[in-house]
Amino acid sequence: MAAADSSPSIVEYFGGEDGYRCGYCKNETGNLSHGMWAHSMTVQDYQDLIDRGWRRSGKYVYKPIMNQTCCPQYTIRCQALCFQTSKSHKKVLKKMLKFISKGDVSKVVSEDEPMDSHIEEVVACNFAYKSESHVSQSELTPLSVDHTEGVENEDKDTGETKEEVNVQKVESGSLQICADKDTPVPGEPSRSAKIVHAPPKPGKGADLSKPPCRKAKDIRKERKLQKLLQNQMCTFEGSPLQAGDQVFLLQNSKSKTNQPKTIEDFVFVSLPDDAPHKLEVRLVPVSFEDPQFKSSFNQSATLFAKYQMAIHKDTPSECGENEFTRFLCDSPLEAENAPTGPECGYGSFHQQYWLDGKIIAVGVIDILPYCVSSVYLYYDPDYSFLSLGVYSALREIAFTRQLHEKAPDLCFYYMGFYIHSCPKMRYKGQYRPSDLLCPETYVWTPIEQCLPLLEHSKYCRFNQDVKAVDEGRIKELGRVRVLHKRTVMPYSMYKKRRKGPSDEASVQQYASLVGQTCSERMLLFRS
Repeated sequence: MAAADSSPSIVEYFGGEDGYRCGYCKNETGNLSHGMWAHSMTVQDYQDLIDRGWRRSGKYVYKPIMNQTCCPQYTIRCQALCFQTSKSHKKVLKKMLKFISKGDVSKVVSEDEPMDSHIEEVVACNFAYKSESHVSQSELTPLSVDHTEGVENEDKDTGETKEEVNVQKVESGSLQICADKDTPVPGEPSRSAKIVHAPPKPGKGADLSKPPCRKAKDIRKERKLQKLLQNQMCTFEGSPLQAGDQVFLLQNSKSKTNQPKTIEDFVFVSLPDDAPHKLEVRLVPVSFEDPQFKSSFNQSATLFAKYQMAIHKDTPSECGENEFTRFLCDSPLEAENAPTGPECGYGSFHQQYWLDGKIIAVGVIDILPYCVSSVYLYYDPDYSFLSLGVYSALREIAFTRQLHEKAPDLCFYYMGFYIHSCPKMRYKGQYRPSDLLCPETYVWTPIEQCLPLLEHSKYCRFNQDVKAVDEGRIKELGRVRVLHKRTVMPYSMYKKRRKGPSDEASVQQYASLVGQTCSERMLLFRS
């Protein structure tokens, strides 16, 4: 969990925006979303918001209006601790390894490998500029907190807070969901919900309903070892020591031969001294006060422009330094460190891929209490043959597992949105096991259960329990925290002091979308 003493999030809610052009189906006004400007945001608030279907583009935080937008966008997360590399993923990892260690260049790009693994965010950056806030910094600095009317709810507060803490503790236990299948986890589908692994189409990945394939070489090794052990058993019959050794050797051989290769097996290998290339991945905090970020800024911004013009056909004026800064360097997230958190801390980062002393790709990520959230990726189009979109996603999954060692709660990799109605965007479902977020009850559902539903309708409620409701829904509007005239107060008090027409409908909409917990923690700016 993030540090609790950080200053609160301050947001300005814009409501339901007018329709924008959709980057997927090209509908001129079909892309509909709710939006707010985040002047500052804690990592815990953003974690809770993305778990309710929100996502950021720079400082603009938006939530698609799922049952109205032309191409519904479902939040997708990969269970990084249980992630298994598919055949096509291994091809990409081997390709990079061959290139670095031997200089081999394979120009063949598989049709299953997308050129860009984070294409949807370029759509988001267009409306970020139109909805920018114009409130001065002085108006956003709270001078006082008015506690009047807050006392009567104190007992209720304590009970709710305890309940929230318990839920969060249990949810952090969901990180072990693959290891311990007998433990039901709130917010996760129960064991009674049958998980059906639909056999994939030929060439579309592993069939999860079957055991993993084993190489003939490994099977031969194991048979040879068993034969050897049988001979030993005949020679030393009756010796308990030898029998114990046999079991140990057999278990050892099984563990080595029957283990599928992980991302780490391909990434963290010792290279020959005469390797023609050197790849280094650097994690840099997004801050102009950081010397590494500052010194690499120009090179990074130039690469962004090159990528946007080549891949997304931007004009130079659409991808200049200002656009780069607003879209990928301006982040509302406040950097935080916690005793049980990762050593790098929480916040926004650029993961830079340096090949032979120059940046060839940058993965923009947010490190949050329970996940690494992928924001965007841009790379040098000259290195498209390395499938950098797929490679960076696999590196980010490996990075999530690395962070988990120090921060046990952090074990998911969020890939942004899964858009089933756009075939080009379905590749994210190939990172298994993964879950999609139910747009009505905000519980995570295994993607295998969601796909048959999405084949019938582009908008779906994934939670099949018809009685289930949004557990985090707004219950008391009066408790929403408001920042008005530099004073923090509950909405019930602000409502009495407000002059002019009522804004209750707008506040009600905001609170229903962010949920009770965030609405009581974040400050909603009111002029």
